[in-house]
Amino acid sequence: MILKNNVMISLKSITFQNGEKEETELFTKAIYNRQRNTYTFQYEDTSATGFEGSVTTIIINGNDSASITREGTANTNIMLETNKKHFCHYGTPYGDFQIGVMTHFIKNNIDTSGELALKYTLDLNSAYLSDNEIIIKIQNFSQNQ
Repeated sequence: MILKNNVMISLKSITFQNGEKEETELFTKAIYNRQRNTYTFQYEDTSATGFEGSVTTIIINGNDSASITREGTANTNIMLETNKKHFCHYGTPYGDFQIGVMTHFIKNNIDTSGELALKYTLDLNSAYLSDNEIIIKIQNFSQNQ
């Protein structure tokens, strides 16, 4: 079964770094696809995300793994797999980095509530950078999506 919809999403990004918490929230249109146990969200970045001119794709495989890919003005490929560390390419308008990504959890409640939560820790050259959480909610969610 393949479902494809244009939806509105809220994407909340929470970063904990040096004892401080920073939250940003983006409301945007996204293309949402579901094929069996794989869920895909794709949206255009704006100046609010700092990556204007890029397209971000988030692919979720059940509760076990996810990937975040950004293509355009900045190119990024992050792999998230519960309780595993991956070394990933992270591109910014200021330069590219190799980062370590340790995933703590993937809570995929898209089928029941239209919500997804990802929590992970980032490091650069094995030095701690931040703890991060991304929460995506499909606005006006109905289980018929």
